[in-house]
Amino acid sequence: MHILIVRLGALGDVVHTIPAVAAIRKASPESRIDWLVDRRHRDIVDLVTVVDRVIAVDSNTLAGWSEAIRTLRQTPYDAAIDLQGLLKSAVFARASGADHVIGFSIYHLREKTARPFYSTTADVVDEHIILKNLRLLRAIDIDSTEIAFPLRVPESDVLRQLGERIPAQHPFLLINPGAAWPNKRWPPNRFAQLAEALRARHGLISIVLWGPGEETLAQDVAAAAGGAARVSPKTTIADVVALARGAAVMVSGDTGPTHIAAAVGTPLVGIFGPTRPVRNGPFEPADLVVSRDEMCRCHHLRRCTQPRMCLQDIEAAEIIEAVDRRLAASARRA
Repeated sequence: MHILIVRLGALGDVVHTIPAVAAIRKASPESRIDWLVDRRHRDIVDLVTVVDRVIAVDSNTLAGWSEAIRTLRQTPYDAAIDLQGLLKSAVFARASGADHVIGFSIYHLREKTARPFYSTTADVVDEHIILKNLRLLRAIDIDSTEIAFPLRVPESDVLRQLGERIPAQHPFLLINPGAAWPNKRWPPNRFAQLAEALRARHGLISIVLWGPGEETLAQDVAAAAGGAARVSPKTTIADVVALARGAAVMVSGDTGPTHIAAAVGTPLVGIFGPTRPVRNGPFEPADLVVSRDEMCRCHHLRRCTQPRMCLQDIEAAEIIEAVDRRLAASARRA
């Protein structure tokens, strides 16, 4: 079979699609699997070892659409599977010319206008997005709940540079204070308190990740941490994968680097507010989440609509205690 996966973005959602692709490869080793992804998120898909071809699209321009569709039409796909549920992802799946175009039932689509573009749909239940993606594969007779992330861990100059400055006997904590949604960001001064406490308690040096437009935020964390935190050099997605794999533990909100860390098995403490951890939080039983989603009044909104953001109610002590427990669980399993 020739199978097209359509999952354009965002970064965390792309990561959450990988187990479905792994399940297809395991069930059908001889199949050809192509993945259509937004150009911004190509780097993570390039590390997925079970994908035959990555097709990157600039979906914000007509030229990008035309080029992607021409490329798709060159392959006679047996099935195109839309794991995004948007109108544009459904259009791409249909435009591929695949014999079967598969998507979620209308009750589980983010945009209901996607439904007419599917020839086959599958009912799923409200559960973790990884499992929902796996359930969709029943439409091609694959029934699996195995969560696997066949990712290549690349060499990283950033990890090498940091390793030269951090003695081996002092493992590092990875902090990710940024997020695309402002209301997913825990206050930087509390990340700084966390870094100071974990250096005192566990000898952990904190490395602060940052993405586009977040360098000042990372610097604010490091400046307030009394030497317990260091700002990471500029990173690529490959660097984030390598850094996460090398960290003793990671603390972050609901954002792409968190899900990358989960995929490579990094011990995690997640900080959740406007999104629900039951849907897209860590899936490793030992990982921990400190959440205010039950009290949040702006679920799935990019900006808080209340006088006080729910994440403001999470004090540093609560996260410090969670990290203590997560490190203890890692030590027991070692």
